[in-house]
Amino acid sequence: MDNITILSPGIYTYGAMLIGGVLRDAGHRVTLTRTATAPPAGSLLLMSLFSTQHLLDPEIRNLIRTHRAGGGTVYVGGPVSAAPEMVLGELAPDAVVVGEGEETVVRLVEEGVSDTLPGIAFLDGDQVIVTPPAPPAPIDRPLPLIPDDIGSQSIRGASAYIETHRGCIGGCTFCQVPRFFGRMIRSRPLADIIEEVEAFAARGATRLSVSGGTGSLYGSLDGEMDPEAFVALLRGMAGVMGPRNVSSPDIRVDCITDEVLDAIRQYTIGWVFFGIESGSDRVLRMMGKGATVREVEEAVERCREHNLNVAGSFIVGYPGETERDYEATKDLIAGLCLDDVFVSSAEPIPGTPLADLAVRTPREKNPAFVPHTGEYRPLDLTESEARCFDLMMHADMYRPQIRLVTDEIYSAYLAEAKKQGRDIRAATDLILRYARSRE
Repeated sequence: MDNITILSPGIYTYGAMLIGGVLRDAGHRVTLTRTATAPPAGSLLLMSLFSTQHLLDPEIRNLIRTHRAGGGTVYVGGPVSAAPEMVLGELAPDAVVVGEGEETVVRLVEEGVSDTLPGIAFLDGDQVIVTPPAPPAPIDRPLPLIPDDIGSQSIRGASAYIETHRGCIGGCTFCQVPRFFGRMIRSRPLADIIEEVEAFAARGATRLSVSGGTGSLYGSLDGEMDPEAFVALLRGMAGVMGPRNVSSPDIRVDCITDEVLDAIRQYTIGWVFFGIESGSDRVLRMMGKGATVREVEEAVERCREHNLNVAGSFIVGYPGETERDYEATKDLIAGLCLDDVFVSSAEPIPGTPLADLAVRTPREKNPAFVPHTGEYRPLDLTESEARCFDLMMHADMYRPQIRLVTDEIYSAYLAEAKKQGRDIRAATDLILRYARSRE
């Protein structure tokens, strides 16, 4: 019975809690932490890493290096495993769990690194060894390992995002979900989900959100939605948590029905979150969104008819986005008058088409690197940073209740835009470096 520490930096991700539950039920002693502190010397450390920025984090690098130097073993998994050569090159763990890891990780912990074990990557000298992919993990699995302090966590207002299904029908170029889990929807049994909700509630979770890419795809089969399954899901969760403590925000504009919207109004906090991304049909096509601006407008209007609050996310600085495209996004925000808006600059994630596009785009044409020469020139921003900063302030003017941009808010928006810019340039440089090494 090994002593295993699972690190999920910053937040307890659902994936980390799930792997913890799998190892616990396999007979291992498991500790889950969100703080990058040294585990017992010589022990096994698993890292669940969900951001490209983790590959560049000096604290994580140092923790792996010192733990291995002290005789410990380190395995890395999570979304970063889409680029195992980067994980091995930047962090140098003993192995990477590639893709869905529920079954792979148990064998890896109990058997060690082997080229006969599917779904891992490791270094043999200077050579990167990637074994054949493991099959998709069964959708039936043990209860997650839920920490006692889960109630102290807030991810967009929720203690945790629980997984109701895997896969997404979409093909958004910037998203890793369909590449990680596939485009076929695999839904969990409702009874298992409700048992899990009860376990989270017993541990002190204050609000739970539906995860899985697009919540309303729960129960879908062969590309056909099953609104009744989604309604039953929300009704069951609300029966445990109460409607004010359930959210199901992430929905595609082409995956709503009257039944779905009524259920969201009746059994949740009453918010819908659309990944709108752009007001330009040209950019939406480049992003592979599978929706038009007109469809976005119609979806928001339908939500209003059902008395729902609507939030939307927008991405600026996508390679190829012109000033005209950006102005179309500003016009759309003005017209929609959304209840909340989230703005981000286009960040390439390894393994996505956007990452491939970032590799092909010359630096002098990539908005993440091109200096801004317009209104915000004194602020020393890139074009992507300037659009991010500008759009955050613009959106505040077109809420149902106008939000005044104070000096404090101005400074916070500017800092956020600059941070995103730094992170994106670092991620882009990392992707470029490994792309060139393969040439």
